[in-house]
Amino acid sequence: MLTAPGAARGEGFTLTVLGCDGSYPGPGGACSGYLLRSAGFSTLMDAGSGTLASLQTHVGLHELGAAVVSHEHPDHWSDLEGLYVALRYFLGRRGFPVYAPEGLRELVVSDKRDGTFDWRVVSDGDKAQIGPFHWYWSRTDHPVETLASRVEAGGRALAYSADSGPGWQLASLGEGINLALVEASLTAGSEGTMPHMSARQAGTTAAGAGAERLVITHVPPPVDREKSRAEAAAAFGRPVELAGVGRTWAI
Repeated sequence: MLTAPGAARGEGFTLTVLGCDGSYPGPGGACSGYLLRSAGFSTLMDAGSGTLASLQTHVGLHELGAAVVSHEHPDHWSDLEGLYVALRYFLGRRGFPVYAPEGLRELVVSDKRDGTFDWRVVSDGDKAQIGPFHWYWSRTDHPVETLASRVEAGGRALAYSADSGPGWQLASLGEGINLALVEASLTAGSEGTMPHMSARQAGTTAAGAGAERLVITHVPPPVDREKSRAEAAAAFGRPVELAGVGRTWAI
């Protein structure tokens, strides 16, 4: 089991959904983005369109400690553009840490190499300590380099699949997962049509990893979310929750 060095048990951390729509935002929604908080430290995990606005209803941008981005598809990073503008021109911050796979920096149009963002390249198998959080990354089954995350603090563990097809398994992130946040872009009847997991496959991979709880996310706006939840629950063998903007879980 992967564990955070020296982590004290008991405090744990929280996960707040800033956006959870798959591929594009639906009415009133936002694409992938999550806020992790522990011991006064806040981390943005993915930054899809609409997430920057959601983020500011929970923390001020001056309070944000770092950002971690799973891959280069815009529905997971496009609000880095707005974050750059806010940090550079309004808050005057420099050296803001952004952890991401190689290549993402070249896609961020606003980044003029002026030191606003401190880019830190991560890849499969890498580990890092980001504030109170210990991170571990595993490359998923997706057309571009995409990194799933295991995040630990206070002796508790979150596993985030990012985007992946069924060729990758959540068990790659180790044992003792308290909450699994897994994409469920497809229904069982559309499996194989896109390089993503279905809700059924999300339930199967979470069960295989022995996760205590499962939250499905990245459901595209046209897909019936309740149908997705039912398919995930049948495969997981226990009740499954749906990600929703503003929802918060204590890990």
